[in-house]
Amino acid sequence: MGPDEFRRAGHQLVDYIADYQETVRDRPVTPDVRPGYMRRLVPAAPPERPEPWDDVMADIERVIMPGMSHWHSPQFHAYYPVGNSYPALLADMLSDALGCVGIAWASAPACTELEVIMMDWLAQLLQLPEQFMFSSGRGGGGVIQGSACESTLITLLAARSCKVNEFLRANGTVHNEHGDPVVTPDRAALLPKLVAFASDQAHSSVTRASLLSGLRIRTLPSDSNASLRGDTLTKAVEEELRAGNIPFYVLAALGTTASCAYDNLTELGPICERFGLWLHIDAAYAGAACVCPEFRHIIDGIEHATSFNFNPHKFLLTNLDCSALWVRRSRDLTDVFEVNALFLKTPFSEMPSYRHWAIQLSRRFRALKLWFVMRLYGADGLRAHIRRQVKLAKEFEALVRGDDRFEVAAPVTLGLVCFRLKKYGNMINDHLLARINGARRIHMVPAMLPGETYVLRFVVCSRYTESRDVQFAWSEVQKHTDELLSSAEVLGRGKMLWSSVRAASIGLRLFHSWHSV
Repeated sequence: MGPDEFRRAGHQLVDYIADYQETVRDRPVTPDVRPGYMRRLVPAAPPERPEPWDDVMADIERVIMPGMSHWHSPQFHAYYPVGNSYPALLADMLSDALGCVGIAWASAPACTELEVIMMDWLAQLLQLPEQFMFSSGRGGGGVIQGSACESTLITLLAARSCKVNEFLRANGTVHNEHGDPVVTPDRAALLPKLVAFASDQAHSSVTRASLLSGLRIRTLPSDSNASLRGDTLTKAVEEELRAGNIPFYVLAALGTTASCAYDNLTELGPICERFGLWLHIDAAYAGAACVCPEFRHIIDGIEHATSFNFNPHKFLLTNLDCSALWVRRSRDLTDVFEVNALFLKTPFSEMPSYRHWAIQLSRRFRALKLWFVMRLYGADGLRAHIRRQVKLAKEFEALVRGDDRFEVAAPVTLGLVCFRLKKYGNMINDHLLARINGARRIHMVPAMLPGETYVLRFVVCSRYTESRDVQFAWSEVQKHTDELLSSAEVLGRGKMLWSSVRAASIGLRLFHSWHSV
């Protein structure tokens, strides 16, 4: 493909993308396909000769679109939002065209330096403590990761290293009368004694981090508001100390997966400082809302944190992948991940080598999309987007509260509404969700709240969502509720319950598959 053909194809694809964005509300929100559908649509072997671009372009609609769930449809109300905007799309196009690999400052100076500045910009928007900013000169800073899952694993590994080193410095070496070291405990022998903590509402990536690291993460019960409290943590830490173990890490969730609940930072923070625990804050979804002054209280207590993470690619109009992680002391990361091959050495030590801040060595120019988004929206535009989505969620909440068959099952703080039929059990609510999703006009997923309470989750996801879409979603809920309850009267409660048992496994599998993403 030469330059002229590239220009023609590029214009055609950009036009297609713009048309798709403008007409996504007209497409069925979820696909009507079975696993393996694509095998019938593409050849069994790769082509021997080049195919014309027009054929490839035509196959986007023929092959790809039939199997797409349209996450940016105004009728998509599942999971949490995934960021999307024209500035971010354009930035990714430029990043791919430049094709730089940010393994060191010298390999792509602009890639490193823009990331440093963008992480400080974001920190200022959220009013993070000064020590998290590069510009403070106090040793902290931020880095773009691929996901909040990576941030959890990375900070867990860093905390492990810090605690082991601290323990060895305090207890590790016995000296003889001449001052010579004679006994050094085996570092590996300490690892089984390490224990981390997270609430039972934390994201499933915590479990994956435990599996990948080989470290034990103890799950602690949340309170009736799905929040991890200080007294629960204190009791658990003291139990582990009495058992001869070494507590070292706490993950506090702000905006939990199930209900957007918040662990109590103001209680947890001082306890972590008292016992010398690394406090990592996972605010993957909710953190972005803190650019609005009225939501900044969500991260009250962040001054106690060792690390903090949120995903601009969820709620801040920035495309995947862009997960912002800050640490109070950058050396806590670089001491763990630093490996300097000869070809990677650079004399410019005053700039961070981001390969030491993450698992991956090769890094894309992800800071470009933050730069484009923040410049072309401005802080006011980002705040307006978040406020609009919160307002739409409040509109849906009001509709739920106006129907006495339903109840709102958790406080509505941002863009998530958890609701359920209140006179019926979990299976009936699951059956309702199966009917709604089966019609393929809107899409939601369930959650299980404390007390084994099954709820339907309505999330404002798309930046195209308007009041009419909220009203449409509620009309779908009411329609299927009317049909379900009417069929209960006609068929008898026992038969409907049997159908619900069959439907329950479908809904719960959907939730658990999402929860492990």
